[in-house]
This record gives sequence, C-alpha cells and structure tokens, in this order.
Amino acid sequence: MQKMVTILGPTASGKTQLAAHLAARLHEEGRKAEILSGDSRQVYRGMTIGTGKDLADYVVGGYSVPFHLIDICEPGTKYNLFQYQQDFLEAYESVRSRGALPILCGGTGLYIESVLKGYRLSPVPQNQALRDELDGRSLEELTAMLVDLKRQSGSVMHNQTDVDTAQRAIRAIEIETYNLAHPTPEREFPPIDSIVIGVSIDREARREKISRRLRQRLDEGMVDEVKGLLGRGIAAEDLIYYGLEYKFVTEYVVGQTTFDEMFHRLEIAIHQFAKRQMTWFRGMERRGFTIHWIDAALPMEEKIATILQLDDFTSRQ
Repeated sequence: MQKMVTILGPTASGKTQLAAHLAARLHEEGRKAEILSGDSRQVYRGMTIGTGKDLADYVVGGYSVPFHLIDICEPGTKYNLFQYQQDFLEAYESVRSRGALPILCGGTGLYIESVLKGYRLSPVPQNQALRDELDGRSLEELTAMLVDLKRQSGSVMHNQTDVDTAQRAIRAIEIETYNLAHPTPEREFPPIDSIVIGVSIDREARREKISRRLRQRLDEGMVDEVKGLLGRGIAAEDLIYYGLEYKFVTEYVVGQTTFDEMFHRLEIAIHQFAKRQMTWFRGMERRGFTIHWIDAALPMEEKIATILQLDDFTSRQ
C-alpha cells in the first residue's frame, strides 16, 4: 500500500492554506512534501480567479510549496475523471520517486474518492444520437434521468456537486448509459493508502466567507477574466459548461442578466455547492472512509499540530 495525506473540505474552508502550511512545516523539519490538486476546474489554464487557484497560498514564509495538476489543459476542453486518474497517478508516482510525501488537496469529492479507492475506469466516447435526443430537456428532467440510471447501475461514480448545467447533466447521462452497456474492464489503478483530514467550517462562517470572497474575486477582475476567455474564441456555452462562476459571469457578460442578478444567483449557487460538497464527504464516511475533522476556525499552528499528532499521520512517516 502507498502512503499519502489527503486534505479535503468545502469551498472557502481554507484547505489549500492548510495543505501548504503542512508541507512547509515538513520542509522545515527536513521532510519533503508536494501538493496534488483534487479540483476538477483548476486543471484549466487561464481560469484562475473563477476557480480560486489562489496560487499565493502555496508560498509560506518565502518557501514555494511544489504543486501539481493545476493549469494542465486548455479552457474550452472537457477534462474528465478518466483523464484525472491518469494525470494523478503520473504526478503521484513522480512525487514518491523524489522521496516526498504527496498531499492530495481539494474539494471535488469524486476525484478524491476515485484515487483513494482505485476506481477502474475506461474513457467514454461521445454519443451524438443520445445528445440530440436529450437536447432541449430541462435540468430537472435530466437529473431525474440520471438518478434512474444510477439506480440501475448501482453507481456512486457521479459527482452531483458538478452538475449545475444541462450540458454537464447530459455528459453524466452519457457516461452512465455507456457504462450500463459496456461493463468497465479491469484497469490497473492501485488504491492509495492515505490518512484523510477534513476541514470543517461552521455554516454561518462559511456563508460569510463565501460572500466576502465572491466580492473580492469580482473586484480582482473575474469579469475581465471571462471576457478574456471569450475573446480568445472560447464559446460562451463552453464556459457555461464549467458551472458556478463561469456559468453566471458568462451569462452576465453576454447580456443575459444584470450584474446584481448575476451576483445574487451566483452567491446562492456557491452556497448550495458547498452544502453538496459536505454531503459528498459525509457519504464518503458512510462508504467506509475515516475522516479526521479539524475546525477551520482554529489557529493555523494548532491545526498543523493536531495533524502531526494523529496516530494515522505518524504511522505513515
């Protein structure tokens, strides 16, 4: 079994800062650690503000913590779980080959669970006939279809936190339909032995931080970032596909909504997203994962000390 530390949590919980500070502490002690991102949207180049990459968080006390799986593909493309597993394993093995501790950090529960449990996947081709058939159906109709397909297959592979547009729901239906007709072949992917740390943040504190951070990102140029992506020739529907910030800000930029309406709807959507993230993480616990929860409100030094004192952590060194 391999060894890793995983730090997960909902958006705005401070998980990236925690992972970076843990890596920096280990560096101070002469131990190497590198961060592997577990975020489904931070893989895209040029989508920086809206995905909350916050690259400054990876610099702690002047030390730049090495990180991976960020800015690895072009915007406008459809990165998927199968590709993530391949890229993750390559990065993971590279980190291990340098004698460093991999720290998986992110909020995309499906991506995280897929590598911890060693899901065996195969690439799913596009089914244009199915897409034509589903075109024009509402998100509610598509979600109901997806739930039925998952019931038939017994699948837990679909991440509901990411399906907030009809286009993403259609892709999820495409995947589930393919997997029902084509049983997944055995593909080598080792389960990863990892201690799992969860960052728990009070709901009201999370809501306040989400709202404050949204205003900050808009002030930092999130609208201009979307305009720039559109100006590079990326279709509006492709940006909308990515959901959340890119969905609502794109709709504002192309004139479908006002700024105030965009802000209000996006704020609600991010709150709902964070709630669904926590639902996924609680589901991981029901599926057999032990998650060591740490209060986000604790001082950073106390959070780091708590992790370093965990028996599961010391046994992996």
